[in-house]
Amino acid sequence: MSNQIPLDASAQADHVENGLHIVGPDLAFVRLTIVNAVLYGTPEAGDRGWVLIDAGIPGSGEAITQAAAKRFGHAILPKAIVLTHGHFDHVGALENLASRWEVPIYAHPAERPYLDGTSSYPAPDPSVGGGMMARAASLYPRGPVNVGSYLHDLDPTGEVQPMPGWRWLHTPGHTPGHVSLWRPADRTLITGDAFITTNQESAYDVIRQKPEMHGPPQYYTPDWESARRSVQQLAQLEPEVAITMHGLAFRGPDMRSALTALARDFDQVAVPENAR
Repeated sequence: MSNQIPLDASAQADHVENGLHIVGPDLAFVRLTIVNAVLYGTPEAGDRGWVLIDAGIPGSGEAITQAAAKRFGHAILPKAIVLTHGHFDHVGALENLASRWEVPIYAHPAERPYLDGTSSYPAPDPSVGGGMMARAASLYPRGPVNVGSYLHDLDPTGEVQPMPGWRWLHTPGHTPGHVSLWRPADRTLITGDAFITTNQESAYDVIRQKPEMHGPPQYYTPDWESARRSVQQLAQLEPEVAITMHGLAFRGPDMRSALTALARDFDQVAVPENAR
């Protein structure tokens, strides 16, 4: 069976304005070379602030702040940062932004050791996937970062404290405390890396952003049993819009069909044959 599940380009949910990928009135993301960071809040957020979801690769702090200034204005600071997980390409600018903004940072408690300076992630597996991104995985930083003085656990009720109307869903596998964010009112899903819409193992595919449905990045996913269950959980939601942290955003029946196929055939299309 092919490990590629194509996505129809006509189902793309984002369009580019002023360098930002706009998904809806209160959702946009900025591409940071190999990963996305999501900006939640309307441009008229004003004193209510906005929320950053994930913090990009190392050195991306200025790109994030410039994107936020375009979206919200230079004077409007975020009210919080929410993390899907703590891998290097999602927390690269976190320490810099935390010291600059001094706002609370929310994450699942199982991610805390990687965010408070306690523990590094297990080593990635550069033998899987076959692409340049995978082969270079042994060079990627494993942390930890230390933002312990700003760090808060996500609410055990499932509410996302700074994002009314959103729920966090524990979607482990890629990391122990990986979460996805879900807004039931319009069935919008921010997946983190639970599933993605580009072939993240290949540098060429990352650059061209060919639309494909994939499981989490293979070189940095240690628990494939949990990863499968997480994708199945998200597929059962039947989202209308999915924003992934690698790849473009997609909506509608074609996206749901591809996600259903990924959940159904996960072992064949997502799990590498020689996974450690």
